[in-house]
Amino acid sequence: MKKVLVLFLISIFLMSGCQTIPKDALTLSPESLAERQMQTRKYETKDEAKILAACAGLLQDMGFNIDESETKMGLITSSKMRSAENSGQIAGAILIALLGGGATPVDKEQKMRACVVSRPTGEQEGYVAVRVTFQRIVWNTQGQVTKSEAIIDPAVYQEFFDKLSKAIFLEGQEI
Repeated sequence: MKKVLVLFLISIFLMSGCQTIPKDALTLSPESLAERQMQTRKYETKDEAKILAACAGLLQDMGFNIDESETKMGLITSSKMRSAENSGQIAGAILIALLGGGATPVDKEQKMRACVVSRPTGEQEGYVAVRVTFQRIVWNTQGQVTKSEAIIDPAVYQEFFDKLSKAIFLEGQEI
């Protein structure tokens, strides 16, 4: 009887793992394609190391600390801590406290992260594609994460790539 029960439980366990993957599980949405295009630019050069050096310098100029850099893999990760205090949240917390609601946690600090990935592209690899992504994690006054989100503002990416184009030019001129 014990063997039958064990075999029954094992068969149920094995059958529960046999689920099919939906056909569209790995299909990218149109929004993700638009985001990827916003986050990526191509530069006409074969010198990926100079592109990455310009990216690292730009990130440092923007106040980021380089966390990891792997030139051979075309990867740079960086971060910076900033205040996340919002005067509206603070005013609301004070109002709630005055009305007897007690202490309300408000956003306190945030970690901004930037990740740069580069790769050779094009025929004979005459171009280098650079993709940058920005994220932020926000903690409140009680140390709890209140937000963890990707930054999808086109102006942020446009500003980054405008500055990167200038940095690449200066790097190429060895200025």
